[in-house]
Amino acid sequence: MKKRKPYNPMKRYLRERKALLRLHRVAVVTIDPSGKQGLIDWKTCKNIAPGRTIAESVCDIAHHWTIYLAGFCIDDKGERYIKPLEIAPEGIYVSDDLAEVIRHYYTELRASCNPRNLVGSGWVANPSGKSLTEHEATMIFEAVGAWPAMEKAA
Repeated sequence: MKKRKPYNPMKRYLRERKALLRLHRVAVVTIDPSGKQGLIDWKTCKNIAPGRTIAESVCDIAHHWTIYLAGFCIDDKGERYIKPLEIAPEGIYVSDDLAEVIRHYYTELRASCNPRNLVGSGWVANPSGKSLTEHEATMIFEAVGAWPAMEKAA
Protein backbone atom coordinates (compact mmCIF):
# COMPACT_ATOMS: atom_id res chain seq x y z
CA MET A 1 0.00 0.00 0.00
CA LYS A 2 1.27 3.43 -0.95
CA LYS A 3 1.42 6.15 1.67
CA ARG A 4 -0.06 9.46 0.70
CA LYS A 5 2.11 12.50 1.07
CA PRO A 6 0.34 14.75 3.59
CA TYR A 7 2.34 17.87 2.75
CA ASN A 8 3.11 18.78 -0.83
CA PRO A 9 4.45 22.34 -1.05
CA MET A 10 3.82 22.68 -4.80
CA LYS A 11 0.15 21.71 -4.54
CA ARG A 12 -0.24 24.07 -1.61
CA TYR A 13 1.32 26.89 -3.60
CA LEU A 14 -1.02 26.26 -6.55
CA ARG A 15 -4.09 26.14 -4.28
CA GLU A 16 -3.11 29.42 -2.61
CA ARG A 17 -2.55 31.21 -5.93
CA LYS A 18 -5.79 29.99 -7.49
CA ALA A 19 -7.68 30.93 -4.33
CA LEU A 20 -6.18 34.44 -4.56
CA LEU A 21 -7.49 34.81 -8.12
CA ARG A 22 -10.95 33.55 -7.10
CA LEU A 23 -11.02 35.90 -4.11
CA HIS A 24 -10.24 38.98 -6.19
CA ARG A 25 -12.12 37.71 -9.29
CA VAL A 26 -9.19 38.69 -11.49
CA ALA A 27 -9.49 39.13 -15.26
CA VAL A 28 -6.97 40.49 -17.74
CA VAL A 29 -8.24 43.32 -20.00
CA THR A 30 -6.67 44.73 -23.16
CA ILE A 31 -8.08 47.58 -25.27
CA ASP A 32 -6.93 48.57 -28.78
CA PRO A 33 -5.96 51.02 -30.28
CA SER A 34 -5.33 52.88 -27.00
CA GLY A 35 -3.13 50.03 -25.78
CA LYS A 36 -4.63 49.94 -22.30
CA GLN A 37 -3.96 46.72 -20.46
CA GLY A 38 -4.51 45.73 -16.87
CA LEU A 39 -6.16 43.59 -14.26
CA ILE A 40 -9.75 44.10 -13.19
CA ASP A 41 -12.24 42.54 -10.78
CA TRP A 42 -14.83 41.26 -13.26
CA LYS A 43 -17.66 41.41 -10.72
CA THR A 44 -17.21 44.95 -9.33
CA CYS A 45 -15.31 46.38 -12.37
CA LYS A 46 -12.60 47.87 -10.15
CA ASN A 47 -8.96 47.94 -11.16
CA ILE A 48 -6.59 45.60 -9.33
CA ALA A 49 -3.10 46.78 -8.52
CA PRO A 50 -0.64 44.52 -10.36
CA GLY A 51 1.28 43.12 -7.40
CA ARG A 52 3.90 40.42 -7.65
CA THR A 53 1.73 37.65 -6.22
CA ILE A 54 -1.23 38.37 -8.49
CA ALA A 55 1.02 38.70 -11.54
CA GLU A 56 2.65 35.34 -10.72
CA SER A 57 -0.78 33.79 -10.18
CA VAL A 58 -2.01 34.93 -13.58
CA CYS A 59 1.13 34.42 -15.67
CA ASP A 60 3.04 31.50 -14.15
CA ILE A 61 0.24 29.03 -13.42
CA ALA A 62 -1.81 27.16 -16.01
CA HIS A 63 -5.57 27.86 -15.90
CA HIS A 64 -8.81 26.99 -17.70
CA TRP A 65 -9.22 30.27 -19.59
CA THR A 66 -12.34 31.89 -21.01
CA ILE A 67 -11.68 34.79 -23.37
CA TYR A 68 -14.32 37.36 -24.31
CA LEU A 69 -13.37 39.25 -27.47
CA ALA A 70 -15.30 42.31 -28.58
CA GLY A 71 -15.32 44.79 -31.42
CA PHE A 72 -16.50 48.27 -30.36
CA CYS A 73 -18.75 49.81 -32.97
CA ILE A 74 -20.81 52.97 -33.38
CA ASP A 75 -23.58 52.81 -35.97
CA ASP A 76 -24.76 55.62 -38.27
CA LYS A 77 -27.20 56.87 -35.62
CA GLY A 78 -24.44 57.21 -33.04
CA GLU A 79 -25.53 54.18 -31.02
CA ARG A 80 -22.80 52.10 -29.39
CA TYR A 81 -22.80 48.36 -29.81
CA ILE A 82 -20.44 45.47 -29.28
CA LYS A 83 -19.81 42.57 -31.63
CA PRO A 84 -18.82 39.78 -29.21
CA LEU A 85 -17.08 36.43 -29.49
CA GLU A 86 -16.35 34.18 -26.53
CA ILE A 87 -13.88 31.33 -26.71
CA ALA A 88 -12.89 28.73 -24.14
CA PRO A 89 -9.86 26.73 -25.27
CA GLU A 90 -9.93 23.13 -24.12
CA GLY A 91 -7.30 22.24 -21.55
CA ILE A 92 -5.24 24.34 -19.22
CA TYR A 93 -2.82 26.96 -20.51
CA VAL A 94 -0.24 29.39 -19.22
CA SER A 95 -1.06 32.95 -20.28
CA ASP A 96 1.86 33.11 -22.74
CA ASP A 97 0.49 30.14 -24.69
CA LEU A 98 -2.81 31.97 -25.33
CA ALA A 99 -1.29 34.74 -27.45
CA GLU A 100 -1.58 32.86 -30.75
CA VAL A 101 -5.15 31.71 -30.03
CA ILE A 102 -6.24 35.23 -29.10
CA ARG A 103 -4.53 36.72 -32.15
CA HIS A 104 -6.28 34.25 -34.50
CA TYR A 105 -9.80 34.87 -33.20
CA TYR A 106 -9.10 38.59 -32.72
CA THR A 107 -8.28 39.11 -36.39
CA GLU A 108 -11.35 37.05 -37.43
CA LEU A 109 -13.59 39.19 -35.21
CA ARG A 110 -12.16 42.47 -36.50
CA ALA A 111 -12.59 41.26 -40.10
CA SER A 112 -16.23 40.36 -39.47
CA CYS A 113 -17.09 43.84 -38.13
CA ASN A 114 -18.30 46.63 -40.39
CA PRO A 115 -15.14 48.72 -40.97
CA ARG A 116 -17.15 51.97 -41.08
CA ASN A 117 -18.60 51.29 -37.63
CA LEU A 118 -15.55 49.74 -35.94
CA VAL A 119 -13.78 52.18 -33.62
CA GLY A 120 -11.76 49.73 -31.56
CA SER A 121 -11.58 46.31 -30.02
CA GLY A 122 -10.56 44.54 -26.86
CA TRP A 123 -10.64 41.34 -24.90
CA VAL A 124 -11.15 40.06 -21.36
CA ALA A 125 -9.33 36.86 -20.37
CA ASN A 126 -10.70 35.14 -17.29
CA PRO A 127 -8.39 32.56 -15.64
CA SER A 128 -11.20 31.09 -13.55
CA GLY A 129 -13.00 29.89 -16.67
CA LYS A 130 -16.22 31.79 -15.89
CA SER A 131 -18.23 32.81 -18.91
CA LEU A 132 -19.19 36.50 -19.07
CA THR A 133 -22.54 37.82 -20.22
CA GLU A 134 -22.64 40.65 -22.72
CA HIS A 135 -23.81 43.02 -19.97
CA GLU A 136 -20.89 42.07 -17.69
CA ALA A 137 -18.41 42.51 -20.53
CA THR A 138 -19.90 45.89 -21.45
CA MET A 139 -19.59 47.03 -17.83
CA ILE A 140 -15.93 45.93 -17.74
CA PHE A 141 -15.10 47.72 -21.00
CA GLU A 142 -16.85 50.90 -19.82
CA ALA A 143 -15.03 50.76 -16.46
CA VAL A 144 -11.68 50.49 -18.24
CA GLY A 145 -12.62 53.47 -20.40
CA ALA A 146 -12.72 51.77 -23.79
CA TRP A 147 -15.50 53.91 -25.28
CA PRO A 148 -14.25 57.42 -24.49
CA ALA A 149 -10.77 56.44 -25.65
CA MET A 150 -12.20 55.06 -28.88
CA GLU A 151 -14.29 58.18 -29.55
CA LYS A 152 -11.23 60.43 -29.11
CA ALA A 153 -9.18 58.21 -31.43
CA ALA A 154 -11.92 58.07 -34.10
